Amino acid sequence: MPKPLFNSERCKGCALCTVACPKKILEISNQFNSKGYYPANCVDVSKCIGCCLCAKACPDIAIEIYK
Repeated sequence: MPKPLFNSERCKGCALCTVACPKKILEISNQFNSKGYYPANCVDVSKCIGCCLCAKACPDIAIEIYK
């Protein structure tokens, strides 16, 4: 089962990953990180298909997919 791992300290909350996700299981958090950005996170890991589109869309390399 694939598992997306988000590095919330690297994420700047651009939301490109939320647009790229075909399952629409990513969202921007309502809590900010230490740099003042609202990072993205996965709301339902069980629905992740491991396509890696979110990781490819991320300009900050803040997402890794573990299979």
